[in-house]
Amino acid sequence: MTSGSSGAAKAVRLSYGNLESNARSIAAYLELSSFDRAALVLPLHYSYGLSVLNSHLVAGASVLFPGMSVMDSDFFSTIDDGGCTNLSGVPYSYELLERVRFRDAELKALRMMTVAGGALGPDLIRLYRNHMLARGGRFFVMYGQTEATARMAFVPPESLSDKEDRIGVAIPGGSLGIVDAEGEPISQPGIPGELVYRGPNVMMGYGTRRRDLARGAEIEALNTGDIAVRDQHGFFRIVGRRSRFAKIAGLRIGFDTMEQALERAGIASTVVGDDRGLQAYVIGADPTGRARRILAEISHLPANLVRVATREDFPRLASGKIDYACLHQEMLEGRTEIRWELGGLLGAYARVFYPLAVGRNDSFVSLGGDSLRFLQLALELERLGMNLPDGWERLSIAELANRQAAGLPEHRHASEMPTDLVLRAIGILLVVVHHETLWPIPGGSGVMMLLAGYSLARFQSAHFLAGRIGHALKPAIDVLIPYFLIVVAYAVAWGTIPWASMTLTGNFGYAEPDRHEMIPYLYWFIEAYSQTLLLFALIFAIPVVRKLARAHPFVFSLGLLGVAAAARFSFPSFVDLGNRQIFTIYWVFHLAAFGWCAGFADAPAKKLALTALAAAVLGYLAFWESVWFGTTVKYLMIFAALLVLLYLPRVRLPAGVGRLVAQVAVAAFPIYLFHRFVPEILMAPAAGKLPVPIFQLLAIAGGIALGVVSGKALAGIRKLRGRLAMGRQPELLFA
Repeated sequence: MTSGSSGAAKAVRLSYGNLESNARSIAAYLELSSFDRAALVLPLHYSYGLSVLNSHLVAGASVLFPGMSVMDSDFFSTIDDGGCTNLSGVPYSYELLERVRFRDAELKALRMMTVAGGALGPDLIRLYRNHMLARGGRFFVMYGQTEATARMAFVPPESLSDKEDRIGVAIPGGSLGIVDAEGEPISQPGIPGELVYRGPNVMMGYGTRRRDLARGAEIEALNTGDIAVRDQHGFFRIVGRRSRFAKIAGLRIGFDTMEQALERAGIASTVVGDDRGLQAYVIGADPTGRARRILAEISHLPANLVRVATREDFPRLASGKIDYACLHQEMLEGRTEIRWELGGLLGAYARVFYPLAVGRNDSFVSLGGDSLRFLQLALELERLGMNLPDGWERLSIAELANRQAAGLPEHRHASEMPTDLVLRAIGILLVVVHHETLWPIPGGSGVMMLLAGYSLARFQSAHFLAGRIGHALKPAIDVLIPYFLIVVAYAVAWGTIPWASMTLTGNFGYAEPDRHEMIPYLYWFIEAYSQTLLLFALIFAIPVVRKLARAHPFVFSLGLLGVAAAARFSFPSFVDLGNRQIFTIYWVFHLAAFGWCAGFADAPAKKLALTALAAAVLGYLAFWESVWFGTTVKYLMIFAALLVLLYLPRVRLPAGVGRLVAQVAVAAFPIYLFHRFVPEILMAPAAGKLPVPIFQLLAIAGGIALGVVSGKALAGIRKLRGRLAMGRQPELLFA
């Protein structure tokens, strides 16, 4: 299968002769033999992966299926122990290899690497050419299409030094040529025309239904649709596309199809574009918002990859036809040249913050990101092969793109994770284990309260300091919506409304679950978390406070911590809630204040000052005020978490562990909300029938799994909500 116009797939009919001829040609110019062994990491339903398999088999060579990603920590040792001599990949594969420092690996048998499936950047071509040359091996750059079974051209390794932008020469048994608009051959070098390939590997034709497979060969030459020029040495270079479509974000979008969709909606338009985005021109300003919405829906592209501009009329040729070349040039002149931006950085940000409009001057912080979106976006950007610098969340998309384009080193490894996310996963695991086993490890919720303050400092402080209180409170929505759904469920089951929980005040000790005045005690953390956000909102709603905080952020933070600590030590003397006081806001707000201070401790002296304060306050609570062993464990655990936040910003984890931690961290709040449903509802029939340790293990694992699944479901609901909003307000979403 190959992508078709507007993203529709086509089936390419290949014969045994096509497969064998292409395999033998590839084996010939790669000089494969029975001594070769390929590490096959490409899927076999992809023509490039299939050709790697066939070309090695036809040469009597062998193939190793590592069964893992190139990002896996065992990948190097697996292909080295397997004696792999050859490794093939697409351009993205090489971006991933750079992330895991492939060129530093000791691979004794490796003698050849190949790349196809797209254009690899000249810088990476030079890096891997030189790398393989230094170890006595070879690096092949190749070009192909599924319609030619796989590969049609290659650049001999000895010719790469000055031809990194070429696709090379035809493979053995094939030929390349260039024709003009009338199909006449172009023999002079430097004259652009459509690239045409001839050879025994050219497909029999396309197929749309099963009976098409009975038809014979119908194509002798393959018109590639690529515009190319030939240099004086006979090497070909791609300079553009003949057809009116472009591959954008992995989809081949037909411009004519887009124009027809707008025409059906009564909008006169012209559409152009390239791999960086879709550009439409319409007559008049009124239909721009509607045109953006229609194009995004029809093309299935993120909204940020669709632009609409207005014109008084369309430029035309002498024949009266629209001058698309002129419009294409206009599009290029009106675009800021930033590598990685469209379809890459902007696309990643748009997916995470959907349906918000995302622009090049936005940053993670300015868009209202929170700790959960931080992880989602970090994963998206790492899939693009990016190493994220410290403080990247405050950089605009344009600044981040420029850093990537300039190749600035970030000294990061792909398997490193922000420590606060690891602590989030540990904290919620401690909560689940403590609730199920009642072991004396009650520090999980305290660590999560610490992280709540840290997250506010990192991601929401800019909004608080600017007085954008509503923007700063947006992260609470993703927590409170499922919480209130749970409250409603209890209200329906009890036949009465638990007003204490409905007003988020059940943690003040005046209500009881037994009287159906509040839902179970374990939800106190959601109430305390919401009250923490409200306190920050009230504090920063005062202009003079904001001015002071902007002038001296760390000193102000220490002052806030002092007030919170004073409340912790003084309020219990005036308010007697018994054991219920540990759920109140005055009992835990100082933990969020410690986290807030950690977010502003950006210098060694500040970190030492905060460490000393934490040792005094948390040490007192752990040893002097402590009433039982669990209290000591709790505050020592919180102190350790604070030290990690201050002095260990990232931690390196094995790839598999990192993925698991990421899943748990991003689902921390859903896990907290739903984990007790497993032992108390889903596993209730098994209570007393299973051995206690087995029941507890299943309850813990099931609670975590239910939270992860619920988190994914809630994310889907948020996306649906965004789509509905997009349908109501396209002019806002696509502005």
